[in-house]
Amino acid sequence: MKIYLDTANLGEIREAARWGILSGVTTNPSLMAQEEGADFEDTIRTICGLVDGPISAETVSEDADGMVAEGVEFAAWHPNVIIKVPATLQGLEAVSRLARRGIRCNVTLIFNTNQALMAALAGAFVVSPFIGRVDDMSYDGMELIREIAAVFDQNPEIRTQILAASIRHPRHVTESALAGAHIATCPFGVLKKCMKHPLTDLGMASFLADWRKREARMALAAATAG
Repeated sequence: MKIYLDTANLGEIREAARWGILSGVTTNPSLMAQEEGADFEDTIRTICGLVDGPISAETVSEDADGMVAEGVEFAAWHPNVIIKVPATLQGLEAVSRLARRGIRCNVTLIFNTNQALMAALAGAFVVSPFIGRVDDMSYDGMELIREIAAVFDQNPEIRTQILAASIRHPRHVTESALAGAHIATCPFGVLKKCMKHPLTDLGMASFLADWRKREARMALAAATAG
């Protein structure tokens, strides 16, 4: 499973890119709004220079014509830009029209399997089920991933990838991989937590303590011999 970073914060992207694990970045209007004074186009172009992979830029129009116009504009910024559109009827039309132009789309805000299937049939590059928000509704977000994966597997003509979104914690990452997601897009904080474990910290502390004791013994031996 590939890992994307879900943010519009350039500092977070630069740091995570240094880890060598990122295959892409997802942004949305809410994430952009958190970056005070940031220009949308400049931000997307900068991200494309930091991460060599699909970079999602989301439309804000509510009608298909507007989504298509924005999608064509955004896609011209960089070959790695993919266009995020909502899982609505207008979004389906926009995906279909953009796909015919060779523009890849990420259909977002998916909460059931039918939405994912329709988006795939319309030509979506990826579909984004929001597993955390599904969990919030007292349903099983991972079951949604499994169900979409099963439907796609039974229809080999579908090449659309499943992108697990609304990741809330590290266990969501593991479960998404086990459930059949091709991609998980994660907040920066969740990615950092994926590499944290108290036993790792204890082990490092123990190893370093033993090394310092060794250095002290060697220094004492050298001083005694002198």
